[in-house]
Amino acid sequence: MFFGNIANMIWRGVVAVAIAITFFVGTVTPPVLAVNLSAKTIPITTENFSESDGSASLDWEEQYAYTLGVQAFIYAFPWTYMPKLYWDLYTAGEVGLNEFVHNRKLKDATHTEGGSPNNDTLYSFAILDLGNEPIVLSVPEIPERYYTMQIADFKGDNFAYVGKRATGTAAGNYAIVGPNWQGELPADVKALEGSSATPWAFIAGRTLVLEEERQTDNYKEIHEIQDQYKLTPLSQWIDPEAPPPTGPELWEPYPSEDPLADWKNINRAMADNPPDPYDAGLLTLFEHIGIGPGLDIEAQSPSTKRGLARAAVDGLQLIEDAFAAGYNQKQVNGWNYPSPETGRPSAARDWLTRAMQAQVGFLANDPIEAVYLNVSLDGDGNPLSGANRYELRFEKGQQPDVNEFWSVTMYNSDYNLVDNPIDRYSLGDRSDMETAADGSLTIYIQKDPPSDDKLANWLPAPDGNFFMFLRAYLPGYSILSQWWEPPSLTLIP
Repeated sequence: MFFGNIANMIWRGVVAVAIAITFFVGTVTPPVLAVNLSAKTIPITTENFSESDGSASLDWEEQYAYTLGVQAFIYAFPWTYMPKLYWDLYTAGEVGLNEFVHNRKLKDATHTEGGSPNNDTLYSFAILDLGNEPIVLSVPEIPERYYTMQIADFKGDNFAYVGKRATGTAAGNYAIVGPNWQGELPADVKALEGSSATPWAFIAGRTLVLEEERQTDNYKEIHEIQDQYKLTPLSQWIDPEAPPPTGPELWEPYPSEDPLADWKNINRAMADNPPDPYDAGLLTLFEHIGIGPGLDIEAQSPSTKRGLARAAVDGLQLIEDAFAAGYNQKQVNGWNYPSPETGRPSAARDWLTRAMQAQVGFLANDPIEAVYLNVSLDGDGNPLSGANRYELRFEKGQQPDVNEFWSVTMYNSDYNLVDNPIDRYSLGDRSDMETAADGSLTIYIQKDPPSDDKLANWLPAPDGNFFMFLRAYLPGYSILSQWWEPPSLTLIP
């Protein structure tokens, strides 16, 4: 009884702290985040108390660091996610620094870095150092094939596109500009729609694989296109004999065994890629627990460090739970339409959406380029599992409304493609699926093969839980406006 009364008193105090923090950052923190913070991520148990002197006590400093740390972790998540992903891709040879590395085959289950890669296009990746000068992106004429170059800053916000929709099918040279450059561009280089807010940026090129290429495993034509994608520092564009520019090098993130590794990554990455000036009030608040550009986490008190270590664990879980629950997404028949802010979430100042975008898909296209609907639940609201069988049935005339193509892709809980005996990771409008006599199209989603007459429409599932993306490239108005209703997944007994 004594502990119960004390716990209630302390709980009210902790909630007051949480409410105060919420009011302080209320203009930039979605209400659901404050609810999750108080309802889920502040456990009050007897292990918070001590009876050594006959009275109960709470380590308020640890609780304060924890409470504020969860908010800080969600805000700052790109600054710990991006260094790790950049480093992993770079050291694995999957991305170049100011130069492209091209995927020569479609992604499959051998890719284990997460990020929910597509199974429709060949990627062309590059990390861009825009700290001192622009990089010129050159593309060839591509008259009969969809392609896009998505260009995003270090936070994951898109700031420019090159491709069939954005710039057309003609050849062109385009300047990718960072936050600090002022100057004139040569006459043969076009300015893009926007500039990067951070010195580091990322370009994700996607070039469509035709179904015949997929079936024959012949990528010769698409490789010839990829080989014509070029990145050139502006100084070398103007003078090919100019020496290569020098800039900061990628650094290895802190080891995951360190419980404070995420915070150390955040502080160092923020020094290289400063947060928006508009967020100065938040950064001033986070400084109280040692979070901000160039700050030293190890200089904090033991209590603060304990609170931050807990906050990183629970903050990540909160991000994943929010995605699975459909936070800031329109839910239709178990599917989640992405937020309209997807692709450029910082402008909406919704840090939870920004963190979700990074954790689940690394980068996300602007909806006008592609809409990715996700599903983690069946029509009855139960988590999708490979222990069950499902059907996804599109009635005649009800397939996704697109101007290019659509696909449904399977992922495991690690955001990777699912290993399966037929090496099939997606199905879509370019697949050779069987249509029923009434014009409907059914996809069979299960771990084990269905009957022979259904094999063409089988999308293999993993052993455990899974989720799927329905990608609609150059979506039609009904998907852009979010009034098209995807069918629910039906559980088959």
